[in-house]
Amino acid sequence: MIPYLLFCKIVQLFAVMAAGFTVSKLGVVKKGDSLVLSKLALFLLMPAALIKAFSIEMTPEIKSGLIIAFSVSIFLHFVLLAIDWLYAKITHASAAERASVIYSNAANLIIPIVSFVLGEEWVIYSCAFMSVQIVFLWTHCISLFNKESKFNIKKILLNPNIIAVIIGTIIMVSGLKLPSIVYSFVSDLGGMVGTFGMLIAGMLMADMELKKVFSNLCAFRAVVARMIVCPAIVLLILRGIRIFDLGGNSDQVLLIVFLACMTPTAATVTQMSQLNHNNEEIAISVNVVSTLLSVVTMPLFVALY
Repeated sequence: MIPYLLFCKIVQLFAVMAAGFTVSKLGVVKKGDSLVLSKLALFLLMPAALIKAFSIEMTPEIKSGLIIAFSVSIFLHFVLLAIDWLYAKITHASAAERASVIYSNAANLIIPIVSFVLGEEWVIYSCAFMSVQIVFLWTHCISLFNKESKFNIKKILLNPNIIAVIIGTIIMVSGLKLPSIVYSFVSDLGGMVGTFGMLIAGMLMADMELKKVFSNLCAFRAVVARMIVCPAIVLLILRGIRIFDLGGNSDQVLLIVFLACMTPTAATVTQMSQLNHNNEEIAISVNVVSTLLSVVTMPLFVALY
């Protein structure tokens, strides 16, 4: 049942992507407008979605699920870094290609997918993976593009998404409740994350020659690594973890972490490659093709799980 629901949700999101493709091709929006939308999604909609997800009552069950989600998410990110190291050794890939392999589009897709497939009450666990990924994106990923040896801790802490995680954690732990008007505000903004993400993907696709998108060998190998190799390795690890009965809602929590790991390449990677003028064609190609492929791979891997 879950693979079918996931398939239905991905098809809905694809319809949004087709709309983004169409308005761009018709000239309703200009080339480059997708970058503006990317910034809005990354620095406004995503923080709102995070605050909304954390605005729940902390119970022993939620606490135990969050501990599992955070622990497994941190471990899996180091696994993905190991895969990246091996991938770079074998292929001598560019920063854009490497980042496209490691980082999934959990930020834009996991919240709408989890809320549709499992229910709103499960979204909090997806935030664990996203919170961990945000830290890696603004440390490891940005260093790939900028070749910086030192991380700017101030920039990381002042990132709107990190601030949103801190605010959300304080709200959840303290038991504070947002005023209804504020909750409605963050709820409305956060609910647009998935829609914006797919609109941007459609607009990016329209800006490129489709022949180049589907004939780029570097992009093709990155897509195979992101959508097949990484999820397969993560699946084996999670199957091993499931042998140890963690109790409670651990099966669903691990499934949410798995969903976050198997989404297409992160839209943030495309944005970073555009800002740094670093092989943006490869980043866009991987984003487009992996998004198209996800309609098959994601339900399949969930069924295998």
